[in-house]
Amino acid sequence: MFLIRTLHKWVGLILGLQFILWSFSGAMMALLDHEKVSGATSAREPAAVVVPGSVLPLSQVGDRIGQPITSLRLKPLGSTYVYQAATPSGVRLIDAVTGAPVAIDAARASVLATRAFNGSDSIASVRKVTEANVETRKLPLPLWRVEFADSEKTTLLLSEATGEVLERRTNTWRLWDVFWMIHIMDYTKRESFNHPLIITVATGILWLAISGLILLFRAFRPSDFSFVTEPVARARAALARRP
Repeated sequence: MFLIRTLHKWVGLILGLQFILWSFSGAMMALLDHEKVSGATSAREPAAVVVPGSVLPLSQVGDRIGQPITSLRLKPLGSTYVYQAATPSGVRLIDAVTGAPVAIDAARASVLATRAFNGSDSIASVRKVTEANVETRKLPLPLWRVEFADSEKTTLLLSEATGEVLERRTNTWRLWDVFWMIHIMDYTKRESFNHPLIITVATGILWLAISGLILLFRAFRPSDFSFVTEPVARARAALARRP
C-alpha cells in the first residue's frame, strides 16, 4: 500500500502538470480569433471572369494535352480561363482559347496570390516547397509559398499543379498551432492525437484513477462518517423506545 500511495502521489504530480498544459492550451485556442486563425480575414472574393466567347473545342483539347484524359474541367485562373485535365502523369493546364500550355511558375503564383489576398501589402517572398513541413502538413507537393509583408505575415500556399490556394497561414495560426501541438502532445508533426506518448499518458490517468479509488477506501474509517451515522442511530433508538 505504501508503494501505491507513493506512486499515486508522484504520478499525480506529473499528470497534474499535463492537465494544466491541456487546460491552458485549450483555453488559448478558444480565445484566439478563429477568423484570423483560418486566414478568412485576408481572403478576397474572387473577381468575376468573363467566359471567352470562343474556347478551344473539346475535340482539340486531347491533341493539345497529348495524353489520355481521365477528367476535364474548364475553370477561371486569374484573369483567364484554362482547361484543367487530369492525366495518368498528373494535372495539365492549357489556355482555354489558344491551347497553349499554362505553367504555375513563381511569377504566375505571385499574381494569383495577390488576386486572392485582401490587402494592399506587397509580397515579401515567394518560394517553391518540395518537402512537407509543419506549415504545409499533408498538402500535395510541390506548392508555392507566397508570403505578404502585412502584420500577420499572411502566407498563401498554392498548388503548383492547379494554381489553387490550398491553405492560408497567419501569425495567429502559427501561435494557435503551437497550442494545438501542446494540446495533442504531438511535438513533431502536430497532426496526430493517437500516438504512443498520449496513449501512455491516458494509461497513466487510468492507473491514477484506479489507485486513487483503492486509496480512497483505505483512507476512510467508519468513524469518519460518524456525523452521518450517529444521528441516524439516535433517531432509530428514539423510535425503538416509543411504546
